[in-house]
Amino acid sequence: PHNLMFLLRSHAANPKSNALEMVTNTLTMMRRGGMYDHVGFGFHRYSTDREWLLPHFEKMLYDQALLLMAYAEAYQLNPNRRFLETASEIATYIRRDMTDENGGFYSAEDADSEGEEGKFYDWSKEEVESVLGEKLAKFYMAVYNFQAEGNFLEEATGHKMQTNIPHMQHSIEDLAAMIKRSETEFAVKLEKARKMLFDVREERIHPLKDDKILTDWNGLMIAALCKAHKAFVDQPESHLFLDAAVASSEFVLTTMRGKDGRLMHRYREGDIAITGFLDDYAFMIWGLLELYESTFNLKYLEAAAELNQIVLDDFSDTEDGGFFFTSKHAEQLLVRKKDIYDGAIPSGNSVMMLNLLRLAKITGNAEFESIPGQTAKSFAKTISHYPSAQSMSMMALMFASGSSQEIVIAGEPDSDETQAMLLEIRKRFLPNAIVLLKTEDNKERLARIAPFTKDLQVKKDETTAYVCRNYACGLPTNDVAKMVELLTE
Repeated sequence: PHNLMFLLRSHAANPKSNALEMVTNTLTMMRRGGMYDHVGFGFHRYSTDREWLLPHFEKMLYDQALLLMAYAEAYQLNPNRRFLETASEIATYIRRDMTDENGGFYSAEDADSEGEEGKFYDWSKEEVESVLGEKLAKFYMAVYNFQAEGNFLEEATGHKMQTNIPHMQHSIEDLAAMIKRSETEFAVKLEKARKMLFDVREERIHPLKDDKILTDWNGLMIAALCKAHKAFVDQPESHLFLDAAVASSEFVLTTMRGKDGRLMHRYREGDIAITGFLDDYAFMIWGLLELYESTFNLKYLEAAAELNQIVLDDFSDTEDGGFFFTSKHAEQLLVRKKDIYDGAIPSGNSVMMLNLLRLAKITGNAEFESIPGQTAKSFAKTISHYPSAQSMSMMALMFASGSSQEIVIAGEPDSDETQAMLLEIRKRFLPNAIVLLKTEDNKERLARIAPFTKDLQVKKDETTAYVCRNYACGLPTNDVAKMVELLTE
């Protein structure tokens, strides 16, 4: 997913490229394919074929998080309602099946049930007919490409299976047109069938759930939910994204932090263990920065700054640059690992590069801006040798070398004018921007974190927008349209 996010930034830098088309096509086909759970929602871990049909059926929290980010950001550039639906369904799956009663997110669901991979998710023709009845089953199986003898081959043996993996080969728009029905009528009928199958599937033996709560993966999901909240802020679903992100962050900050402010890595059934790794800090800082821009509650920005200082104190490689994976307070190893490879999840080093660049823009701390450069220098040979495996660090380099913005809205948070300005900011793809809200109540507290905001005042007693580049601010404006013009210059 972070490769797709890199391509979105490439499109923003060069709109004449085909980068957005690549992302749109990939996200569309993944959503239609068998690696998406069309009955219960969420993505399986990966596809074993180029058609996205036969997945490895495990579901990972980090995949849901990163794909949620990709769909949300893609929607900002291409407001495809299927992207909105997919994001909403991912969040539904996470809230329903992967959320602890205390707000933290569980790690994964296994691929196997009853000793067989995918058995929970597969359907025979006869099963669907028994649940839906002949007429509705015929409709459902045509949409999802069922075959009487099964529609996929077993990966290891190549033998034809007798069951089916629901997948779509055409869009809902095209399918509705084929049978001369309205999209609304078609979608209602399809949803009726899905709910009936879901209810029956819930009675099956479920795959094992890995119910440990990991700080780093929760940080990713918090960041993802906040990105979705901002991208879909004018949709009814937006508050559900934000509510889940807030609950998880509160759980981590109150349960997974010691009295010294340092993070622990793992929680399960009241047992907290393992000193926090770089990824725990990097991903939680990311989540908290996104959460601040969704809520403008300064406690999240302050927590991000506190965790950032611990990273600098406990993980820095002061000789060669970058950050070690383990804290200096953790068990002493013969070699402290340090890498920047963005594999299934981004590396802590690449995420910290972005975190520090954002915090540099917020705080004006020049040291924060120099450290990512030292990190890039430390890993320069690796990045240049294999850049496609370092997509998050490449995003950081694009942030550092491109045009970034500091956007400050001065006004009361609940006023119509403030909300109108925030709506225009949030629905736009602004990957190199930081957004701050200055109010009468928080102005002194904000100035301690972001000193450059001290003199940015409300003008004409109305909500005022300041759009700055490297702290050189354009003329303040009370007009939403003028603010948009400044954002898009």
